[in-house]
Amino acid sequence: MSTEFFIARKILSRDKTNFSHPIVRIAILSIALGILVMFVSIAILNGFQQQVREKVIGFGAHIQITHYDENTSYEPQPVSINQKFYPGLEKVKGICHIQIYATKAGIIKTADQIQGVVMKGIGSDYDWSFFQNKIVEGTSFHVSDTGKTNDIVLSRKLASLLKLKLKDDLRVYFISGNNTLGRKFHIAGIYETGLEEFDKIYILCDIHHIQKLNNWQPDQVGGFEVLLDNFRDIDKMGKYVYRSIGFTLDAKTIRQLYPQIFDWLDLQDINVLIILVLMILVAGITMISTLLILILERTNLIGVLKALGMRNLGIRKIFLYNAVYIIGIGMLWGNAVGFLLCILQQTYGIIKLPQESYYVPVVPINLDAVNIMLLNVCTLVVCFAMLIIPSFIITKVSPMKAIRFA
Repeated sequence: MSTEFFIARKILSRDKTNFSHPIVRIAILSIALGILVMFVSIAILNGFQQQVREKVIGFGAHIQITHYDENTSYEPQPVSINQKFYPGLEKVKGICHIQIYATKAGIIKTADQIQGVVMKGIGSDYDWSFFQNKIVEGTSFHVSDTGKTNDIVLSRKLASLLKLKLKDDLRVYFISGNNTLGRKFHIAGIYETGLEEFDKIYILCDIHHIQKLNNWQPDQVGGFEVLLDNFRDIDKMGKYVYRSIGFTLDAKTIRQLYPQIFDWLDLQDINVLIILVLMILVAGITMISTLLILILERTNLIGVLKALGMRNLGIRKIFLYNAVYIIGIGMLWGNAVGFLLCILQQTYGIIKLPQESYYVPVVPINLDAVNIMLLNVCTLVVCFAMLIIPSFIITKVSPMKAIRFA
């Protein structure tokens, strides 16, 4: 054990008569509260971004492959299902699934309501994992390669607007050329994601209906949806898929399809960044004040140590050790309380939110170990760096005056 570290341990005495004792406690409390606020802010931001992102991806997958000339409407040009990348693209590292789909705009008319919708046709290879825990009534339906089902899954929002309930039949009208065609469907399930922009229009149905309405061949679809293992790879995999599908097809990531949503999510980072900067500054200023008080209170000790031959650097180390100890204790308590609060919220959903405004029914939590570790490391480094300059005051202490007026 070094001499500096030994003396540093003795300085933070438990004697409550020391003037610095309550100051140290206040400093620890300030660091703990700062870490707590930053910990919870990052967990909530990550949770919110993750949940909204997953909901958008649930409707459109990570990457969509369509005809190169497709416009922005819900009436795509057909693409042959016989492609070299289908379904072989699933074997590529980073890609977990590829599936066919097709969309067609339609109108639902009931006795007293009318609503425009988008019928999303899915095939037998559709991955229901996203909707499995979003279906609040009924079940999903099975799509066969040989037959055709009239079952559909629509949102609770649509069911409420149109006054429909589970197992009801409804008729959807479509425009095909100069003709208006009607199709009768059966409600097999009702889902709710909280994304009103999507819940209000999307209905899942058998892709065979879309093929027949558009007069497509059985081997023609609207496009392909590609699901990835990790959202962080979306830009890299989007470029890879684009290069792999040939010149007649186009590949767009979900970020490119819905830039307004993902730009809005990215803006949330700025809010949290402001909170982090303010909290770290408060913690740093608190520690500077505490360090100066410790130095002033121990001026006579500094004088004695200098008289005994200890260099300024060694004395500065003593007080910096104390500062790191105070910061460490505060960070430990802040992380512990923050982790406990996040686990309680994640488990029991104590704090609720209006889903129509925030897209989620409760405050979401996502504990990312990497982000939490970076938060703690950055806080410790920044606070410690802010303490180096005020510690130079030790070099101005005269041993003779410090001992004489002790």
